[in-house]
Amino acid sequence: MFDLELIKKIYSEFPKKVNKAKEIINRPMTYAEKILYAHLYDDERLVAFGRGKDYVDFAPDRVAMQDATAQMALLQFMNSGKETTSVPSTVHCDHLIQAQVDGKTDLGVSFNVNKEVFDFLESVSNKYGIGFWKPGAGIIHQVVLENYAFPGGMMIGTDSHTPNAGGLGMVAIGVGGADAVDVMAGMAWELKMPKLIGIKLTGKLSGWAAPKDIILKVAGILTVKGGTGAIVEYFGEGAESISATGKGTICNMGAEIGATTSVFAYDESMARYLKATGRGEVADMASELKSFLSPDPEIYENPEHYYDQLIEINLSELEPHINGPFTPDLATPVSEMKETAKKHGWPVDVKVSLIGSCTNSSYEDISRAASVAEQAVEKGIKARSEFTITPGSEQVRYTIERDGYIDIFEQMGGRVFANACGPCIGQWARPGADKKEKNTIIHSFNRNFSKRNDGNPNTHAFVASPELVTAIAISGRLDFDPIHDTVPGKNGEPIKLDPPTGFELPVKGFDVKDPGYQPPAKDGSNIQVTVDPGSNRLQLLEPFEPWDGKNITGAKLLIKASGKCTTDHISMAGPWLRFRGHLDNISNNLLIGAVNAFNDESNKVKNQLTGEYGEVPKVQRDYKSHGIPTIIVGDHNYGEGSSREHAAMEPRHLGVIAVIVKSFARIHETNLKKQGMLGLTFDNESQYDLIQEDDVFNFLDLDEFSEDKQLLLEVVHTDGSKDMVKLNHTYNQQQIDWFRAGSALNTIRKQKDS
Repeated sequence: MFDLELIKKIYSEFPKKVNKAKEIINRPMTYAEKILYAHLYDDERLVAFGRGKDYVDFAPDRVAMQDATAQMALLQFMNSGKETTSVPSTVHCDHLIQAQVDGKTDLGVSFNVNKEVFDFLESVSNKYGIGFWKPGAGIIHQVVLENYAFPGGMMIGTDSHTPNAGGLGMVAIGVGGADAVDVMAGMAWELKMPKLIGIKLTGKLSGWAAPKDIILKVAGILTVKGGTGAIVEYFGEGAESISATGKGTICNMGAEIGATTSVFAYDESMARYLKATGRGEVADMASELKSFLSPDPEIYENPEHYYDQLIEINLSELEPHINGPFTPDLATPVSEMKETAKKHGWPVDVKVSLIGSCTNSSYEDISRAASVAEQAVEKGIKARSEFTITPGSEQVRYTIERDGYIDIFEQMGGRVFANACGPCIGQWARPGADKKEKNTIIHSFNRNFSKRNDGNPNTHAFVASPELVTAIAISGRLDFDPIHDTVPGKNGEPIKLDPPTGFELPVKGFDVKDPGYQPPAKDGSNIQVTVDPGSNRLQLLEPFEPWDGKNITGAKLLIKASGKCTTDHISMAGPWLRFRGHLDNISNNLLIGAVNAFNDESNKVKNQLTGEYGEVPKVQRDYKSHGIPTIIVGDHNYGEGSSREHAAMEPRHLGVIAVIVKSFARIHETNLKKQGMLGLTFDNESQYDLIQEDDVFNFLDLDEFSEDKQLLLEVVHTDGSKDMVKLNHTYNQQQIDWFRAGSALNTIRKQKDS
């Protein structure tokens, strides 16, 4: 069992900290508030912080990193001058394994292709006291849930779906690598005090409805930006009826509504899961603190008085949903899909059905999906679409193989991929995807942006529960409603599928031969971490240059991005994952997916030095070589999606000085600040329309950059006319200091040196 002494210490101090906070704020507290106030950084003054207003310094208990983002995070940590991490930290190798053949084959290929990166991560982990989960051990969030998450704790992770740990009552927040470096270096972690969205769950799920349908419903209500700057807290009798892993599914996909994190209060389902995963002592301690690990009674009685927004969902009436395509918040009840698909012209023949991933790969998920697959096997029916299964961890994979579920899936025609992210993040060598044919896939993953899964912009990706995805694989049709429709049997006879059944936890208990964990060396001082200067996968970092204190003038426009511009558009994943440890190489994907507002094309912008159009990275490199600063202009919710800080480091590395948009996604805005960039928003959104392709930009009062003071930008058009644009920002003094120093990491290094 990991962190037992740490958890004992946290629990011993938790009641005192909560009671002290309650005296100060002088009102009942929600569960999320209790965790936040119990994790204030030592130097943070205890006051009643303003939600959505005050920046607060926190002290997380742990840091988790996946291999794609860990490379850049650890390259930065190596520059911090620290000898070991200040909090328990782990690295999980789950992103760099491409799905193509089957788990064993694909894992072997990945070991060869990514050996240099895996060796680097292993040696850095060994040197700095970081736990290392080897390739094949599992997906970071499932492994964290099985081993590290605990009620009342606070964790940050370099992946946007870190909130999965909210299924065990933990405030777990996705961040960029620079935030992780701060915490690993013993610094405070800064966050604007989140607002609170309360979701009251009544009734109980039944039939084909699954925990996944709750978050699909919520996404439809709140949209991809409705949770921005807020913690979503679930409560009510319905919440207590959901398993811990079901809760994890809901919290995981909260990232798709922009939420800071999502959390459930401690209950018996969490106790059962902790005991089943070998952490009975934690369950016993948590049970003793149950009143502190849940909202105060007054919150339950009058929730509308304590949450900034309140939503109520009756689980007894909840229908299975299918969300998509191209966005996770386009929610369609399964009974309405026939009509909706026809109206929009979506292809209804499903080519591939995929279950698993970090959000739906628990034992319960797999057993319920297997109960549907078993009905097909018993009737001699094969899946009418391709069908793939991605276990969440080696422990889950080993246990479901022991219990016969893998055999059932294979008899139905399924293939089991490696315990890794695979198709969910674009690590999928899907045959024929390069032909860019219009087609439909359905999966139980969390994200379905255009080109996300297979690189094909014409792949219509839909999201549903693993049970429903399995049923649709059997039917081969997107518009199949298992509640009312039948599937043709072996001889064409109509067959009605029974609702899924399953097990919250394995009856025989979990089992695994090798979970894939490697502890760090007790003394890493003599371990050498080497990076080949000629490597195209890894590159040691050079500090960014500090600001010279002068107003920035003569800036050019790199791109005015139109519409949705996620971190996938700014820094694509898929094949680019191999360059996550090499800043210069991966910068060649900068904004190649963004749509240019002036020609509605991707990766084609005007080079104002030549008058010709070229690829975004090449044009930007030309500006950089001539010492010309540039800006990026964007639309609403710029940078939504993954936490990847490469989307902030790449423009910084190539010479972009500011990103000006209508609104930001939280993590990306923070990442820009950490890298010493200007992340600004239009005071008047309509001024986005003023920006022309050949404009020149002059910052008039950047030398007076301060908190709560707008910046003034002069926009000079080719005809000589000018517009004055007021820009808003959310920088506090510490973040302004990051800008002046060139990056947050530069300030850490400066503090150490002093």
